[in-house]
Amino acid sequence: MSTATIRAMARAEIALALDWAAAEGWNPGLHDAACFHAADPGGFLVAEVAGEPVGCVSAVRYPDGFGFLGFYIVRPGFRGQGHGMALWRAAMARLAPGTVGLDGVVAQQANYARSGFVLAHRNIRYGAAAPRPPVVSAGPEPRPAADLPFDEIAAFDRRFFPAPREAFLRGWLAAPGHVARVAAGAAGIEGLGVLRPCREGSKIGPLFATTPDAARAIFAALLAAAPRGPVFLDLPEPNRDAIAMAEAAGMAPAFETARMYAGTPPGIPRDHVYGITSFELG
Repeated sequence: MSTATIRAMARAEIALALDWAAAEGWNPGLHDAACFHAADPGGFLVAEVAGEPVGCVSAVRYPDGFGFLGFYIVRPGFRGQGHGMALWRAAMARLAPGTVGLDGVVAQQANYARSGFVLAHRNIRYGAAAPRPPVVSAGPEPRPAADLPFDEIAAFDRRFFPAPREAFLRGWLAAPGHVARVAAGAAGIEGLGVLRPCREGSKIGPLFATTPDAARAIFAALLAAAPRGPVFLDLPEPNRDAIAMAEAAGMAPAFETARMYAGTPPGIPRDHVYGITSFELG
């Protein structure tokens, strides 16, 4: 039985969760804390024993009855004492009722299934020390996201994410070191992508596009803007074109998670999702 007290983290404390995630090898972004806090200021929970933080979980609530669970960590030395279950119950209670998503490590799929989560697909992290930009033969030239009205970008993002997330998206597009590119043609936006600096190298996500050409154009633009170091792309396995794009760039699988949902799975057009935003937020 856990003796931990569970409470919401303040914004400054989210850095602690990011440090623990880095220690687990999750490679968070350098400016994730502010963006994650903007998504849901009360969405990060910490478990404390005698005032000492021993574990954390994110339980981010979005509108439209959707929530996402991530950053589920108990510190070594405090595991096996019920603190993880206490955090889990607090997170699920915070997200009830509605649909809850998570990206779980493969070894924990059976445990999540016992809690009512159903596998939707695998997410695979591809990476390379120096990816080769794809050859782009057609489509509009990507330009900075700041050149377009934010409302148009938010409406496009909403097509590929289960709920509105304007507060998060504003920070994600403009955080220091983030590179956001949009491909827009006569019919409107065709693609959106963001590259962000991480503890190791950079990650691309999200990468949403209505056509393979738009996806490749944005992918190429983000790779051209990436600083020296490895680049990673987390993509949904059902999108075979995304896999082909990553492999053509010389990227190889490095890690995978199981995207699972409890409740009604959202109707996301996965063939237009070339990169998810993050394992912690969906």
